[in-house]
Amino acid sequence: TKVPSVEKYDEGNKHFQAGDIDKAIECYTNAIKTCKDKMLLGVIHRNRSASIDVNASDIKALYRRCQAYEKLGKLDMAFKDVQRCATIEPKNKTFLETLRRLGAEIQQKLKTTFSTDSRVQNMFDILLEEEADKEKKEKAANNLIVLAREDAGAERIFQNNGMSLLIQLIDTGKPEMVLAAIRTLSGMCTGHKARVRDTGWIWEDGVTYKIAVATCNLFQCVYDSLTGGDKRVYGKEESLVLDSTKDLKTILLALLDMIVNKNVSGHGRDQALNLLSKNVPRKDKKDQDHSKTLFTIDHGLKKILKVCGQVPDLPNQLPMTDNTQLIASILLNKLYDDLRCDPERDNFRDICDEYIKNKFDPNNMDKNIHAINALSGLLQGPFEVGNILAGRQGVMEMMVALCGSEREVDQLVAVEALIHASSKMSRASFIITNGVSLLKDIYKKTKNEKIKIRALVGLCKLGSAGGDDYSMRQFAEGSTEKLAKQCRKWLCNPSIDVRTRKWAIEGLAYLTNDADVKDDFVEDEPAMRAMFELSKSTDKTILYAVACTLVNCTNSYDKKEIIPELVQLAQFSKQHVPEQHPKDKKDFVAKRVKRLLKAGVISALTCMVKADSSILTDQTKEMLARVFLALAEDAKDRGTIVAQGGGKALIPLALEGTEAGKIRASHALAKIAAISNPDIAFPGERIYEVVRPLVSLLNTERDGLQNYEALMGLTNLAALNDKLRVKIIKEKALPEIENYMFEEHEQIRQAATECMCNLVVCKEVQERYMEDGNDKLKLLVLLCSEDDEKLQRAAAGALAMLTAAQKKLCTKLTLVTVQWMEILQRLCLHDNLQVQHRGLVIVYNMLNADSELAKKLIESEILEILSVIGKQEDNPSKQEVIDVARSCLVKAMDLGLIKPFS
Repeated sequence: TKVPSVEKYDEGNKHFQAGDIDKAIECYTNAIKTCKDKMLLGVIHRNRSASIDVNASDIKALYRRCQAYEKLGKLDMAFKDVQRCATIEPKNKTFLETLRRLGAEIQQKLKTTFSTDSRVQNMFDILLEEEADKEKKEKAANNLIVLAREDAGAERIFQNNGMSLLIQLIDTGKPEMVLAAIRTLSGMCTGHKARVRDTGWIWEDGVTYKIAVATCNLFQCVYDSLTGGDKRVYGKEESLVLDSTKDLKTILLALLDMIVNKNVSGHGRDQALNLLSKNVPRKDKKDQDHSKTLFTIDHGLKKILKVCGQVPDLPNQLPMTDNTQLIASILLNKLYDDLRCDPERDNFRDICDEYIKNKFDPNNMDKNIHAINALSGLLQGPFEVGNILAGRQGVMEMMVALCGSEREVDQLVAVEALIHASSKMSRASFIITNGVSLLKDIYKKTKNEKIKIRALVGLCKLGSAGGDDYSMRQFAEGSTEKLAKQCRKWLCNPSIDVRTRKWAIEGLAYLTNDADVKDDFVEDEPAMRAMFELSKSTDKTILYAVACTLVNCTNSYDKKEIIPELVQLAQFSKQHVPEQHPKDKKDFVAKRVKRLLKAGVISALTCMVKADSSILTDQTKEMLARVFLALAEDAKDRGTIVAQGGGKALIPLALEGTEAGKIRASHALAKIAAISNPDIAFPGERIYEVVRPLVSLLNTERDGLQNYEALMGLTNLAALNDKLRVKIIKEKALPEIENYMFEEHEQIRQAATECMCNLVVCKEVQERYMEDGNDKLKLLVLLCSEDDEKLQRAAAGALAMLTAAQKKLCTKLTLVTVQWMEILQRLCLHDNLQVQHRGLVIVYNMLNADSELAKKLIESEILEILSVIGKQEDNPSKQEVIDVARSCLVKAMDLGLIKPFS
């Protein structure tokens, strides 16, 4: 048997074929009412619509169709039908009302569509128009960027041929147009995989840093959209593209092509290398998948080596910034570090080996220096690889040949490679042996300052193997000071280019292992200022050497503890014993710190922290954190650190980097937060970022001073506002703070109790005290009986606030220890007015909490204490205490426990 709707549908078709249109429409209408099949329903609607078109005079059917169109959102079709109805029956109110309503809806829809569409078109017209004035163009560019950040706006740009118009903007080559186009594309591609696929890949061949950064952001948006790295929630319009592997590989290949493309600017090259550094190596080594690294090594390792091997002094080199080669070295290091087994490492090394070997050419000096420069890049990146390759047959011979070359550029490249190869870690001992004589020779013979300075640095590096061990001096007495003096001279000479003056800092980084050199350096204020100015220059390859020099001058490196018994044992067995230089003692270090602060070290450090993350490696960050901690040692200097933006600069150092670096930066933050006004030290929202580093110092692995200063800092923060208190609790600091309240060390116990005193206003903390089966409240009561006044004040303050907030705790307080009454009386009689005031507030809270408890208190000696205090004459210095005692007596009278004295 047929379904009723199908029967009616078939019947309608027969009527239609027979020419009985009215009957057909009636059948189709009845079929629609009972039809459950969506596909069939669509067919019936279409057939009925066709019937109505044939029989345009059937007004009832026309109006039904109008309603159907409206439901489907086809307002223009609905409007046509009701217009025909109104023409046939001009006085029908229903038709006229529907006509008016649909007309208004269509107008609104058109207005919205055309306003966005025309706005988009209008913006592009202004931007692409030659004659439009600059201000008008800037406004249009900003509007376009804002529009692209909203999903609806981005879709309208996309639908209005936006992609090709944006490409036209980029093709104008005008920096402001290119920037606007790239930023608009970033907005459109954020979290939208389908649009990402239609974007195509954009070459960055602009010359401005802003364009390079914007292009980098666009690539990152595209990459995050494809990998799911963008965790934000987008509307249901978001397109799901299941397999994005091919697209990701396309991006990686595009970036690898960018780094060796001559049309790409130096800034663009830096950003492409940064993107590879950020997105290719695994962020977490527990993740098993490192296929992106293997893919990059297979398709791009030689390209990265090509960047390392560029010699800026030669013609036809790739455009570079001062930082490009170091960024490439850091990328090489990250890729090598991401490998999981020896065969993978061997493959990496073989590719590098083959690349360098293939560049050696007895008839082409340019190719040779390219090879040696690429080796320098490896020695600054995965040192282990560079070190092995430096020992390969022919490499040392090539360096000797280059050192003896007539061309200045050959000597420069060779000497720099020797410097990078000269490390106490180096297994290539022949470099150490041959290097010294080679460098000495060059240093004596050359008239060229650039080469002289580098040769000197090589000698400094080879000569500083003993570190700060006074007895392991490499050079004759006094010669290190002479070398350092020469480095300081070069450093202060503005006529020498930055790249060469950088090597003077490199020399000092090694020579300041010697305490005499440190002292001479901090006495030379122009040299210090020159170094700080250079650290702020665009050449960020200087940062590591500046950080090394500062670590040495502040003695903030890890020091080996010298145990007297072991020294005696070593002497007895004729072993070497490290010695400390007299100028490395505490008072000398303190003087050096003051001189550095006076010369403006903080502004240099804050500038260094802002450097590109690819150059500011974790090791450099750790050194900067060590220096900050040494500078914050004296409380008197912390105001200077805060005033020059040091508090703000420490936050990123405390949140990212090596474990040792984060701990030291957190400790420096704690020192500042403990004694400064946190609102001034960490302005705005940054203050909330300080909480986590401070909480990280609250564990048994940190030393007592770190625990104490972190607690002091948290106490200061907890006093500010509720949002900060909630943040401290969220960071799971409460159990740790409670543990430190049990600490034997008096100052730590006091700091923890003061911190808790500021936190007990939070409901969550109060609930912990109300839970059954813990000694938290008992501990507070017992701490009130300690001899230390500061500890008593903090504990009594916490109790006063808890008993004011939670009446149940007033009764609970009497059950935790039999000594409660005695402790309370001692608080109320305390010599310290602040402690006494808190004790009396606790009594007042207990009187208000429970009538039985109030009776017990008034029957004790508390009444006499309250009477004595309350009867005192008004006295401004004691008024708070007197007023609370009187309030307690009034409460007792209200409860009928005492009568007024007539």
